Amino acid sequence: MSKEPHYWFPAKRYGWGWGLPTCWQGWLVLLGFSAGLAVGLLFLPHRPLYRIGCPLLLTAMLLLICRWKGEPPAWRWGERREE
Repeated sequence: MSKEPHYWFPAKRYGWGWGLPTCWQGWLVLLGFSAGLAVGLLFLPHRPLYRIGCPLLLTAMLLLICRWKGEPPAWRWGERREE
């Protein structure tokens, strides 16, 4: 068995952050994020607190999951890696 960790979200090749998911769990998280945004913006009351709070909360949750289940982020310059 391989001891290499299995990341749901690989690091981007250029820049900082994560790319598209590489497994079904990551795609499910991304689908849940998108559905949460759509449902929140369509069905929550039209108040600034809800219109700003819902996307901020969902984005924070997505970032936490990416940090937890994704490859460690670092600035990348393609094949060369700056640390």
